[in-house]
Amino acid sequence: MARKLWFGVIGSVLVLGVGLPAQQYPPGYVDPAPILAAASKEIGEANLRCVTFSGTGYSGPVGQTFENAPNIDWQRSEMANYTRTINWETGTSKETFDRKPGGNPAAWKYGTGWVDGTPVQKEVHQTHIVNGQYAWHIDGNGAPVAVPPELAEIYQLDIWLTPHGFLKAARKPGANPRAVWRWEQLEKGRDGNVVAPEKVHVVGITVLGKYRVDATINSQNVITRIKTTVNEPALGDFNIEHESTNFIAAGNAKWPIAWHSHHGWDDNWQFASETTGHNGYGGKFPMVQANACDDPVPVPESVKQAPAPNYGRVDVEKLANGVYLLGGGPANSYMVEFRDFVAVFEAPTNEERSLGVIEAVAKLAPNKPIRYVIVSHPHFDHIGGLRTYNHIGATAVLHYINLKFLNRDVLTYKARTVKPDIVSLWPPTEVAEGYNYEAIQERYVITDDTRSLHVYYVQPLQHVTGMLMAWLPNERIAFEADLFDTHEAPRPAQLPAMRSFMNQVQRMKLNVGTVAPVHGKPVPWSTFTDALGTVAKTN
Repeated sequence: MARKLWFGVIGSVLVLGVGLPAQQYPPGYVDPAPILAAASKEIGEANLRCVTFSGTGYSGPVGQTFENAPNIDWQRSEMANYTRTINWETGTSKETFDRKPGGNPAAWKYGTGWVDGTPVQKEVHQTHIVNGQYAWHIDGNGAPVAVPPELAEIYQLDIWLTPHGFLKAARKPGANPRAVWRWEQLEKGRDGNVVAPEKVHVVGITVLGKYRVDATINSQNVITRIKTTVNEPALGDFNIEHESTNFIAAGNAKWPIAWHSHHGWDDNWQFASETTGHNGYGGKFPMVQANACDDPVPVPESVKQAPAPNYGRVDVEKLANGVYLLGGGPANSYMVEFRDFVAVFEAPTNEERSLGVIEAVAKLAPNKPIRYVIVSHPHFDHIGGLRTYNHIGATAVLHYINLKFLNRDVLTYKARTVKPDIVSLWPPTEVAEGYNYEAIQERYVITDDTRSLHVYYVQPLQHVTGMLMAWLPNERIAFEADLFDTHEAPRPAQLPAMRSFMNQVQRMKLNVGTVAPVHGKPVPWSTFTDALGTVAKTN
């Protein structure tokens, strides 16, 4: 009973943030107030209400690795003429930079948020703005385009993932600071500043009422690392961690000019996962101005009035008998009906999207289970709903090279703390027992002896390893993802993928009549060949 009461006291201390004398804190915990005060004094936090910094950086797309191999960064795009203004008093941020157009979604700046099937960046100059709960982006001198609310919240969160921002957030109502200590003795890799064992403190706070943010503060009272956890549909709880060094004078304060940010766990030597990709943002920003900030950019009315994405909306279009396009978003799924079951090609975006598609399938083919879901490739925006199909009993058909990643990181029953999904809340037996996938190498056939759906490995491909496509011989329909997008005009960046698609069709001697893409509407085969010829001539 005494032990239960003591842990009850600990819980009350942590939840209420009661300022008890140091000796009355539970073992391992210390008073956060003097730690935060010393960190604030060290960098002159109170003297900096806003900051503008400039330099050269890089952006890395979360979830877009070429292959699932450990210890590699997300593929980088250079950001030239980068300038950012953060104003903590108004909760605003404005970023501008120049980046090569044609290869990235215009809505994406760096890290999380990459979504294929949305308009591609067409201009060099890019602007990304956050003002309170709203965020928007501008491609060149174009019109402002609203960022979906869930991503806008992460962009707002990022304002507080700076040393000064963290300290200011720690004073906000509901922050509830908690502090622990630990010895930092080893660090493997290029980040290692640990020469000798050092006792550090970690202070955790709550930001925006829901996100746990932790700051590591060294023995010199400098914040060296700020970490938080956000939701990523494919992986669930997802690590974002900013490390900043090289503090210089900025008015009566100090500001770090060297940054790198882990999006995903750093270095992957903990052997807990297969997830690849680490640094999603960073650079050197030596030009710093303290408290020289313009008034915040007001939220455009078009952004305020923009509807939130309706992921559950599904537009059904019949392509052939028992074959349906399930559209309504930036990424399609396709349904193929068999005598006693259904197969679905692709589970993109997130759980909400897949639940909508699954309900549509249930109406189109009552009392027939979804027996298979074909995974074209493991980019996160293409597998965000895979777990949902797994939950309702579908077997994932995937390329064997992606099996370890998908089985170990995605199709798991690990708890999700930021946004629990249907699998984490009601984990099915199949997930634990491991008979929820078919890993293929070259070719796989789904059949009921009256209809056959062929699944092929597409090679070689520069876009990603382990790419699959599907083929209905009788209907002459080829299903593919990212090999040829029809939601916009063909562009040079897709030429390698288009050539790989053509090579695969010729290799297998497929008499294609219709190309059914995940991004865009189905088109005749001639539309693809014409586009391939046009793009090839200009590159």
